[in-house]
Amino acid sequence: MASLDPVLDKDGVRLTVDEAIATVTLTNPAKRNAQSPALWRALTEAGRALPGSVRVVVLRAEGQSFSAGLDRQMFTPEGIEGEPTFIDLARSGDAELDATIAGYQEAFTWWRQSDIVSVAAVQGHAIGAGFQLALACDLRVVADDVQFAMRETSLGLVPDLTGTHPLVGLVGYARALEICVTGRSVGAEEAVTTGLANIAVSRDQLDETVRDLATALLAAPRDAVIETKALLRGAQERTYEAQRAAERAAQARRLRDLAGVGE
Repeated sequence: MASLDPVLDKDGVRLTVDEAIATVTLTNPAKRNAQSPALWRALTEAGRALPGSVRVVVLRAEGQSFSAGLDRQMFTPEGIEGEPTFIDLARSGDAELDATIAGYQEAFTWWRQSDIVSVAAVQGHAIGAGFQLALACDLRVVADDVQFAMRETSLGLVPDLTGTHPLVGLVGYARALEICVTGRSVGAEEAVTTGLANIAVSRDQLDETVRDLATALLAAPRDAVIETKALLRGAQERTYEAQRAAERAAQARRLRDLAGVGE
């Protein structure tokens, strides 16, 4: 990726902006980009810092792994300094626990907002929280060495960083259940076949392929992309007739905008 002055660079997250394309990079390869509450806060801040000119956001990671999941220190009795331990979370009240997890989830929610298209470039291991972060994006391009795995259930937990909804939407309930409960790895070929990934390429082609895709995503007019994304995202929840109506309403807005005619 091009060398640009970062808009944000903290806690294992760097945000750079090159006109309509923003790049969010996980920058702690020594720990395989393990995730912590500080990293989640930085990801949330990156989303809020996006200029209005940005239309495509690329998520990538330095090193051999995209993200190996939660920082193992979070599983120790002492936890991470300045952060609540799992024991602290377990002892908190229902409302406090819910609010804490909701705060963590904010790092994973903004990638699908209607005015951007997000693309994850995923290499090596994308485990647990790493898998869920890749799932948070609209599109995924993977290297041929990718290994997705949802290990939370194997640890006695559940995936709670917004990954279950897109996973079921992409691969269906039965396969999603099997992937989560067994904790097995999903490689590049299966990821493409099942719809988890849009395309798989060799490791040395990953960044170039994502750059080409990001450029292609900018070709269509922005408002048409926003309307199309909203139509497709809502399609699963709508009936066939409701989707037809949504298409008509969206097209009416586009025609009026193109013709310069007000509502």
